[in-house]
Amino acid sequence: MRTHPSMFAAAIVCAALTLTACATEGTAMPESDGPAPSSRPPFLRASPTPLVPTGAPAEVPEAKWKALVADLAARGVSGEPTLVTAERVEFANGSLGCPQPGMSYTQALVDGYRVIVRADDRTFDYRFGRGDDPLLCER
Repeated sequence: MRTHPSMFAAAIVCAALTLTACATEGTAMPESDGPAPSSRPPFLRASPTPLVPTGAPAEVPEAKWKALVADLAARGVSGEPTLVTAERVEFANGSLGCPQPGMSYTQALVDGYRVIVRADDRTFDYRFGRGDDPLLCER
């Protein structure tokens, strides 16, 4: 039995359309009302709510205070820092509540400190994780 050339061409076109339909399955079409459903949660860059302390006000350990003062001096701040607040905080991840664009962080709870100081008529927001290295949070 011989197949007609037009039937062969029709079979090829049907196969091509089927493969094209499979390749676009699950993607959002421009005329849809919203984004395509996803099985993973959306990526959040920062907490939508302000950072809330998880503990009572705390005294800044001496090693952390010395590191903070040294960091201010390295930034050219000449005035003596005055403690505004210090609190124990449980940060949601390794960004210590101060994520930077393009950086990735450990996704685990981090016990630390948030220390606010004033020097040279400016306010500085420092964060500490498990170590004594200060992170100046500049938002």
